Amino acid sequence: MKNYSTKWVLGHKITTYDTTGDYDLMMAETPAMVQGPPPHIHNNFKESFLVVEGEMEFFINGEVKNIKAGELVDIPPKSLHTFSNKSNSTCKWVNIHSPKGFSGFFDTLGIPAENENAQQTSIAPENFQKVMEIAEEFDMIIKV
Repeated sequence: MKNYSTKWVLGHKITTYDTTGDYDLMMAETPAMVQGPPPHIHNNFKESFLVVEGEMEFFINGEVKNIKAGELVDIPPKSLHTFSNKSNSTCKWVNIHSPKGFSGFFDTLGIPAENENAQQTSIAPENFQKVMEIAEEFDMIIKV
């Protein structure tokens, strides 16, 4: 039984997993030199990022942190944040949102990984516009 789904979201390869707990779990790959989502807050979600391979630059409440493999970033609700891979190699990371509910954002906006040109389609202007339009429905309050 397949309990996961892989899609491209804003240039990131995201695999979401079904969980029985009150949290969403995903594994992601961010190719070299790929920017993250627009700076945003979650009013209700707690979020954690565990970098498994490579490194990722995080912007959290005005502070920039470079997080390497094996390191964790824990982001409480109402924290302004974004991230990007500014290195020359792919970064792999695990992401948890609690309580459950944010994976719907990836399901709604993601381009199935098996689609031709899925990564490029995920960063097309019309897809980015769709993110801006529906992000708040998933407690993603964009601050640009």
